[in-house]
Amino acid sequence: MKKTILLLVLFASVNVFGQGIKNSKIPAVWVKKMDGSAVNTSKFSNDGKPVIIDFWATWCKPCVAELEAIADEYAKWSKETGVKIIIVSVDDTRTMDKVAPFIKQKGWTYESYLDPNQDFQHAMQVINCPCVFIVDGNGQIVWTHNSYLEGDEDKLYDALKKVAKK
Repeated sequence: MKKTILLLVLFASVNVFGQGIKNSKIPAVWVKKMDGSAVNTSKFSNDGKPVIIDFWATWCKPCVAELEAIADEYAKWSKETGVKIIIVSVDDTRTMDKVAPFIKQKGWTYESYLDPNQDFQHAMQVINCPCVFIVDGNGQIVWTHNSYLEGDEDKLYDALKKVAKK
C-alpha cells in the first residue's frame, strides 16, 4: 500500500514540475552562450513564432534520446510552424566544458545555452530533466512536459501545431 501511494505521488509530481510557470512570460535570467558570453532569457524570441525551450544535460540519457528524436523532425517542424528550438544545458561547472563538443558531435542545430548555476532552471521551476516548454509568439509559456518516453516528441509536435495556429 505504501509503495502504491509513493508511486502515485511520484507520478503526479513528475507531471506538475514547471506547471506553476505556465501562462506567464519567460523569466529574466542570465545564461551563457557556448562562447561564454551572457544573454538574458527575457530576450528569447522568434519574430512572433513559437519557441521550444528544452532543459537537458549531457549525462541524462532520456534528455539525449528526446533531443535526438526531435532533431530528426526539426526541419519539418520549423518549415510548418516556424518554431525555433532553444536547448539549455543544466550541466554544472564540472561538466559544462563537455556540452559544446557533445552538441557538435551530435550534429544538433539547436540554439544552445548553458545554465551552470541552474538560475534559469530554478526560475522556470524545473525539477527534473528533460523538461520542455512551448512559448507562443507573444512570449507566453503555454505548454510544458517533464520526462521523456519514446513517442513524447509526437505529443510535443501536436501541442506545437496548436500553438502555431493561434
